[in-house]
Amino acid sequence: MKSFCVKTLVGLSALSIGFSSNAYAGITCEEIMNLVGYNIAPTVIIDTMKNSGSTFTAADIQCLKDKGAPADVLAQAQSMSSVQAAPAAIPIAPEPVRPSIEADEDMMGGSQSGQLQDRGETGDDPQDIKQAIKLLRAKKPLTASFQLYDMLANQRFPAHETKIQFYLASALYELEMYHTAQHYYLKVIKKGPKNPYFNYALPKLVVIAKFTGDDYELRRIAQKLPPEFYPSKASSYLFYLKGAAHFEKGEFSEALEALSRVDTNSSIDLKSRYIEGVVYNKTDNLKSAVRAFRDVYTQDPGDTSAQRELAAVTKLKDLALINVASVYYGIKQYDEATKYFEKVDRRSDYWPESLFRDAWAHLHRGDYNVTLGKALTIDSPFYAEEEYIPEIQVLKSLTYFQLCEWDRVEKIIKGFQNTYEPIRDEISVYIDDYTAPKYKGQEMIQLPIDAALADQAWLYYFGEDTTGDTSLPQAFFRRTLRNQELGGLVRHMDLMNQEVNLIDSQKQQWKDALGVELKRIIENNSTLYQKRAGRIFFEEIQNQRYLLDDLLSQAATIEIELLEAQRAEYEFRAQNLNALSDQSKFAIDFATSPDFIYWPFNGEFWQDELGYYNYTEQGSCK
Repeated sequence: MKSFCVKTLVGLSALSIGFSSNAYAGITCEEIMNLVGYNIAPTVIIDTMKNSGSTFTAADIQCLKDKGAPADVLAQAQSMSSVQAAPAAIPIAPEPVRPSIEADEDMMGGSQSGQLQDRGETGDDPQDIKQAIKLLRAKKPLTASFQLYDMLANQRFPAHETKIQFYLASALYELEMYHTAQHYYLKVIKKGPKNPYFNYALPKLVVIAKFTGDDYELRRIAQKLPPEFYPSKASSYLFYLKGAAHFEKGEFSEALEALSRVDTNSSIDLKSRYIEGVVYNKTDNLKSAVRAFRDVYTQDPGDTSAQRELAAVTKLKDLALINVASVYYGIKQYDEATKYFEKVDRRSDYWPESLFRDAWAHLHRGDYNVTLGKALTIDSPFYAEEEYIPEIQVLKSLTYFQLCEWDRVEKIIKGFQNTYEPIRDEISVYIDDYTAPKYKGQEMIQLPIDAALADQAWLYYFGEDTTGDTSLPQAFFRRTLRNQELGGLVRHMDLMNQEVNLIDSQKQQWKDALGVELKRIIENNSTLYQKRAGRIFFEEIQNQRYLLDDLLSQAATIEIELLEAQRAEYEFRAQNLNALSDQSKFAIDFATSPDFIYWPFNGEFWQDELGYYNYTEQGSCK
């Protein structure tokens, strides 16, 4: 069997979302003139005004006159000046705080306040729709969803389709069937900003994305939807995603502009500042980069009640510390770099990474014994099976090289080559098998995956029925799954598997109707999801191949340098026989700092000792 297997059977459909340029409910003079400025056809603007439910005051009409609104648009506003105000908001029962999804005030799209502006329900809604909504409010989402789906399946009320889809999504959300809820919320979003449920469905997608960790659909929306149509309750998250998308394309100015529009009081602000720090670092604006990263690790995240959200914030703060340290490392201020590396908490998932980078800083400072001590912690049983850091072996060999410990250098390099050459070779075969046909055999920075085989590329290592041997350790896969997008995708797929089980646990009548449709949705999405995971994993595994190519090349260079150093030492010994002392190279100075108590290492690792190991190697240089 392969050494690492994650069960991921199902996936999410990639909907083709098209947005109209119609405004959302309650359009203002300024928003109308924005549409005029975008050269939107007056007929479309008039239709938007009709669907907005707005009542235009004398001041609104004067505003349109002053700003030069087209005559027919102005006439429409005048005709709506005596329209009755929209009915009072219809109360929706507050959502319960679940352990699985936090009740995030700025992401709930108004449901936290218990209000949804729904003009249609107080008018001529069919009685069946009203009844289903009442059931939903009465905490009977299973029955409500059954009735709402029956209306859709039999096309009983086609004029009310969007409304039914919205409330069906809400019922599924209440049942904690988040993927299929997302499916129906997306159907609402696809109708464009002019429908009255757009501003409420989109914030719900944000909540679901935060829970699953997979914001793929939201990223597509953030890039397609003009920012003036971002609902206020979701705007910060969408601006963050828009900024991140610009960053990935190398559009740094655009990224900073989008990120600057994220509300500093929103729950996404820390992530936004982190991306800003990365952008500044990429553009060599190091002072601003350090300032942004410091903001991340010093800022109070606020009331983060959900355990998963708190863990994500903690990890982000640790990454910010490592980035500040790396900035100082890059400008050769190794003492400052060490200060920040050492601030990363020992319990952090990124502590081994910070130890490794700090070990490099100590190598540059000439603190070879400290470097070896930190490397010993990373090589300890506590991390050897969890952390894939092949670079540590090259670091150790370079450190012993500085100490003229040739035998140790040779042993480390041979061990490194024996371990990682098979891994590199297996990765190379995998890449060749799944590379797009016309690029096979080519050497390039990033080879494209064969789109037709992307799902198979994922299932090769992560499928339920994977068979065969692999030289890749489990820690290798854990490293690739630290890719935020891939990790969120895997979590989403796992949740979808759980959702299938949840569907199967419901009443038979429900399962035979809506349950069948929901499982069909999930099954149809699986290949698309696996293809997306395959593409991301393919890119990650290429990065690891390039890393191993570089490290093995460095190891070969060290071998050459080692042979030259050994030759020089033999020549020195031959010419200075009387100057050699067999005991001098074994002289050890046990002088230690009075601030610490030192105990000799006996080969046993204790968790409370990790990170405190320190060698007393004097070296053999003459």
